[in-house]
Amino acid sequence: MRIAVLVLALSLGFATSALAHGPTRQKVIESVTINASPQQVWDVIKNFDALAKWHPAVAQSPATKGNEVGSVRTLTLKDGGKIVETLEDYSAEKMAYKYRAADGGALPVTNYTSTLGVKPADGGRALVEWRGAFYRAYPNNDPPPGQDDETAVKAITGVYQSGLANLQKMVEK
Repeated sequence: MRIAVLVLALSLGFATSALAHGPTRQKVIESVTINASPQQVWDVIKNFDALAKWHPAVAQSPATKGNEVGSVRTLTLKDGGKIVETLEDYSAEKMAYKYRAADGGALPVTNYTSTLGVKPADGGRALVEWRGAFYRAYPNNDPPPGQDDETAVKAITGVYQSGLANLQKMVEK
């Protein structure tokens, strides 16, 4: 009898916790193949403070310590929004870097991490991949419009797609 009560109590506890789980981590991966060598593309995006040079939504992107891990980049968007990001990993050899924004700032996300990298593609071209993982802005269940998973995914997807499209346009001129 005790075992049955224990099993029932445990199963009710698991059922209750499953209903109140809050948001789930969302992921976005976007990529573009550019008709240029990986090194040519890397030369455009390699500096942590260079986002304003190739992303159409970014007006300024100064970084406190350049490409050194721990460098803090403050993005000022052309619409006036701000995002603060910290460089977590940088590899010139792998042509990639990873950064984090604890608070999404102008984006409807939290706990955002992202990796931007360049790899060789067929025919001497470059494959640029931008990956992100994040939570929606609203931390509880039943988020209001504009702070839900769909809005968060749409925002990050838009950032990546517009940035990669502009990068391709710039490099392939």
